[in-house]
Formats: sequence, structure tokens, C-alpha cells
Amino acid sequence: MTGVPAPDGAPPIVDPQVMRDVLGHFPSGVTVLTAVTEDGPIGFTCQSFSSLSLDPPLIAFAPARTSRTWPRLRDIGRFCINVLAEGQDAVSQNFARSGADKFAGVPWTPSLHGSPVLDDVVAWIDGELWAEYDGGDHTIVVARVLDLGSHADRRPLLYHRGSYGLLHRAEG
Repeated sequence: MTGVPAPDGAPPIVDPQVMRDVLGHFPSGVTVLTAVTEDGPIGFTCQSFSSLSLDPPLIAFAPARTSRTWPRLRDIGRFCINVLAEGQDAVSQNFARSGADKFAGVPWTPSLHGSPVLDDVVAWIDGELWAEYDGGDHTIVVARVLDLGSHADRRPLLYHRGSYGLLHRAEG
């Protein structure tokens, strides 16, 4: 057990670095959430993403409470979740930065609902805000799926133990 005993019989206090290290063993895909404002497109990298429901069609993601971009996307109410493909490490890193023109040199086309679909992604999901929940230092966001698409010939960019990785195909 890695937790520190808490007073009054409460659950042990888990060291945040230990939690990050342990949960880093679970590989995840990498997404970039995008929308268009009057001043142009905005977006941010979000690693916490998942399918949630087929009926109704819902997805979930969890931006950090410190995100300055999520509140702007929330106000718009509609956005696109771009699932990055292998080789898009630089796109992920670019959209994770604050204060930069994240769309500089990043080609995209508008979805049917106007949100940026980044070129060469594995998949994209157009959504609208459904609900938000407290998630500690993150916000748990549920969005209704409005439209979506994928490219079966592309492989996803994975994030595992603090690094980007690739799926290796079984030989046989």
C-alpha cells in the first residue's frame, strides 16, 4: 500500500505522484478539442476521453480545471473531438501549450457544425455540451454526439507512461 494513513479512520492519503506513475501504465489515445470563435479557431489537447453511451449517443472527457480554453469551448457549446493519429505528436504538443497560435501550420476543414476537423486524424466527433460534473482538479464533461467519422487506414497516437507510443502489429 502506497497511501499514508489518514486521521480518524478516513481512507489513506494517496501520493499524487505515485497515482500519476501507476495510472500512467494505462495507455490512452490523445485528442484535441476544437471550436471556432469570432476571433478564429481554438483548441486544446485532452488525454482523458472515452465513449459513454450509445443511446443517447454520448462521449465524456475531462479537461483540467486550470484550462483557459475549456471555458471558451463551453460557452460556444459545440466542439469537435479530434482523435490524433500516429505521427501527430507535434500536433498534440502544440495544442497542449498556452498562449501560442495553436492552429499555425495545422490544416483543418470545418465539420457540418462548423468546428475544426484537423487533417489526418484517425477519427473525429462533433458534439454539443450535455452536462458537466465535478471531477476534483478536472471537470467531467459529457457531450452529445452530433456527427462523427473515421479513417480505418490510420492508427491512433497513444500516450503511455509519459511518452507517445505506437501500436505494434502482431507478425504472423
